[in-house]
Amino acid sequence: MNPQISEPERLALYRTMRRIRAFENAAEAASQGGVSAYGQEAAGAARVRGPLHLSTGQEAVAAGVCAHLAKTDYLTSTHRGHGHTLAKGADLTRMMCELFGKASGFNGGKGGSMHIADFSVGMLGANGVVAAGLPIAVGAAHAQKLQGKDAITVCFFGDGAINRGPFLESLNWARVYGLPVLFVCEDNQWSATTASGPMTAGDGASARAEALDIPATRVDGNDVFAVHAAAGTLVAEVRAGRGPRLLHALTYRVKGHVSVDPAAYRDPAELAAALETDPLARARARLLAEGTEVVLLDAIEREALAEVEAALAAAEAAPWPEAATAFTDVQSTGAGQWT
Repeated sequence: MNPQISEPERLALYRTMRRIRAFENAAEAASQGGVSAYGQEAAGAARVRGPLHLSTGQEAVAAGVCAHLAKTDYLTSTHRGHGHTLAKGADLTRMMCELFGKASGFNGGKGGSMHIADFSVGMLGANGVVAAGLPIAVGAAHAQKLQGKDAITVCFFGDGAINRGPFLESLNWARVYGLPVLFVCEDNQWSATTASGPMTAGDGASARAEALDIPATRVDGNDVFAVHAAAGTLVAEVRAGRGPRLLHALTYRVKGHVSVDPAAYRDPAELAAALETDPLARARARLLAEGTEVVLLDAIEREALAEVEAALAAAEAAPWPEAATAFTDVQSTGAGQWT
């Protein structure tokens, strides 16, 4: 463990991961009509409608990176963005309300899981289009540079995004203009229902970044303390005006592509091996070995579960959007065109 990180910082990383895991488990159950965060039976149909992409097992990347960000820093995410949003400081209850389609959600219940955004904490939005967050992040970083702001942009994306055009275009633009952006590849080894490895030429995101003269660092994405240390170095370099950087975090998607996908296409032995590297279990073991009291870690877990249970209750009780709001927040196509 990095000796420069204090015990409060270590516990904060663990707390962030526990909150993300508790949220994802509860959202998964709510999308299936399954069980609550405490394992209690949940009656009735699914309460979360539409696609729900979980970041279960990838918590260390979000926690380790976002610990270095200020509210004024920007962040763009993916369709698997609950963890990033929570780690950036967004309100857990409002996000649950958004998943439930309620009026008190971040997007008034219109965006759902794949389009979470909270500009108040610099979270510019999740995105349902693979690789679409990359050019948005580069545009935000270019604006920061032009305005002379003392802030940076962080862009999360998956390994599947590196085979799409916006990856090359975005990294090239960021390097040419020396933009204050940190690209974070969450390499979870799967692109929807297809293994990424056989579909990707070369050595992945870090090799492609280095080919564009962007320094890249590979890290064990299931070790939150390693992610924290690597991200800290890269964030400091970006803040110092040294141009873009890329963090290649190797992790694993332990759930299916969406919450109702059993992932039968995956080798069970591969999943079993991945579960042995669970980031929460590893962090807990390291903390205990460093002398953290077990009662303190247990309390953090109970607090996370209780917070999520309260959010579920609030989302259940929250009002639905008024019917008239269906005609707001939409692009104008010209007065009278559709009348």
